[in-house]
Amino acid sequence: MQYILTAPRSINCEITLPASKSISNRALAISALAGGGERPENLSRCDDTDVMVAALRDMPYEIDVKAAGTAMRFTTALLAVGSGEHVITGTERMKHRPVSVLVEALRDLGAEIEYMGEEGFPPLKVRGKQLDGGRLDIAGNVSSQYISALLMIGPVMKNGLTLHLTGEIISRPYIDLTICTMQEYGADVEWEDSSTIVVKPQPYKAVPFFIENDWSASSYWYEMLALLGDSDSEVRLPGLTDGSRQGDSAIRYIFMMLGIKTKFGEKGQRKPTTVTLKAQRMTLPRFDFDFVNQPDLAQTVVVTTALLGVPFRFTGLQTLRIKETDRIAALKYEMSKLGYVLDDTEEGALSWDGTRCEPLPDPAIDTYEDHRMAMAFAPAAIVFPGLRIINPGVVSKSYPHFWDDLRKAGWTIDEIKD
Repeated sequence: MQYILTAPRSINCEITLPASKSISNRALAISALAGGGERPENLSRCDDTDVMVAALRDMPYEIDVKAAGTAMRFTTALLAVGSGEHVITGTERMKHRPVSVLVEALRDLGAEIEYMGEEGFPPLKVRGKQLDGGRLDIAGNVSSQYISALLMIGPVMKNGLTLHLTGEIISRPYIDLTICTMQEYGADVEWEDSSTIVVKPQPYKAVPFFIENDWSASSYWYEMLALLGDSDSEVRLPGLTDGSRQGDSAIRYIFMMLGIKTKFGEKGQRKPTTVTLKAQRMTLPRFDFDFVNQPDLAQTVVVTTALLGVPFRFTGLQTLRIKETDRIAALKYEMSKLGYVLDDTEEGALSWDGTRCEPLPDPAIDTYEDHRMAMAFAPAAIVFPGLRIINPGVVSKSYPHFWDDLRKAGWTIDEIKD
């Protein structure tokens, strides 16, 4: 399946973004550890959350999380402190995404976990039991999902958990998001110092919990307005929060430098409100940014910045190699189809010095089973009318109604079968 995209000349619409997948999956895990009780409100309806809902509801012997990396990490930790024996598996790509850091950490805490196939990768067999907990050292430059998975089971361990993060700490906002969500459910958890988190053995409480909308999903609307460059265009996004714990809320500051103004409604800090986006004049000659705390925004900003003709050097991208695909390699190859020569010779970095190549006459963007590849490249049709997106259904992983929202905003989407 392919979509052929034709962008409108201007946009004026209100778009209801999906609920935050990051918060939804954390709230689901913590709610389960709290004994179920009230289900979190405004849950995301994306694939990654759906597999967690199904797993926690049914708890089958074999749990298939499909392509959901967050669900793989969080559910593995939940099973380790649960009861009974389970196998957790996923797609073929998931079976090649490393999980050894989390498994070894859980084993150090006393968990019983076996690799069912290749050492260091899913599927896993997990036998649940009471864990004593205690002190654990873990590298701070691994996926924050490993760290979050360990933190969330801390309150149910006999001695709690003291987690010391060694070396550079990446994606710290995601760790803070986990801590904040745990605290909402009554956990006694805090940073003891800049690299140590202490979780007391204090049980969670079942409480009402409302999930705000997803700042990551807003990034594609920022991108559209930046590429349109039309001062009369406007996008209104209800359900976002000023002062959000979502690390990707930094998108508002990133795109301020790319010519997009963000205006919040009247409800104030830490409460959902309507955000209004409008384009203004952009004069940025070059853009350097460290994405160590917001790696999921990198694809959107790479495409936007290059298409605006702004040379860039983006760092902090080391985790992009082990996402749904190797996102650095995918970006480099797909951008070459549009005539942009990116450089990835520096580890954990991607840059563009303005070098161009001949674009393909009828470019079709491969999505690599990666939702963010599809959504980050879709707005490129503003610059490349008739741009094709291959396997557009991958957006269901985080933003199932993305294409419907584009149609609502005036886009024309023609469907062709491969």
